[in-house]
Amino acid sequence: MAGPSTQGRPNPMRSRLETAFERVLFSFRWLLAPIYFGLGLSLFLLLYKFFGAAWKLVLTAAGGATDTTDATDAIIVGLLGLIDISLMANLIVMVVFAGYENFVSRMTADDHPDWPDWMAHIGFAEIKLKLMTSIMAISAIHVLENFMAIARLSDRELAWSAGLHLMFVFSAVLLAYMDRISNKG
Repeated sequence: MAGPSTQGRPNPMRSRLETAFERVLFSFRWLLAPIYFGLGLSLFLLLYKFFGAAWKLVLTAAGGATDTTDATDAIIVGLLGLIDISLMANLIVMVVFAGYENFVSRMTADDHPDWPDWMAHIGFAEIKLKLMTSIMAISAIHVLENFMAIARLSDRELAWSAGLHLMFVFSAVLLAYMDRISNKG
């Protein structure tokens, strides 16, 4: 039999302790902020890599290879590399914005006239799908690069490349299907 004074009434000491504990737990989300800041800084590394790859592409195009097929292939592979870097940068921006907005704190659009429309509407499920789509696109670029260099790669390397890409496609389809099922429920 429970004591009459504890049934139905909140325990003031437990409430204060519980509230303090929850505030501490809630404040831990701010530990994510430096991670997102570091990811933002990593865009400088990608920018450096982009300009290095672009310069190499310019030198390749200006080099005047004797075989036009080889020169064209080298330019296409170089351009695919630039697209790959661009997709990776977009992926980082999506993760930083959506992650900060979803897990740390809301951002105010009032001070930013060129605020992206998607930021106000993207949730965790959408960011997962966008991430998988970006990963699939990056993977597809690598598969295409490998097939452009088919003469230099073994069948095993090509099979692994295509197999990994198919795994990413299957994972994305499965993720989208699971998200659809969970939204119906």
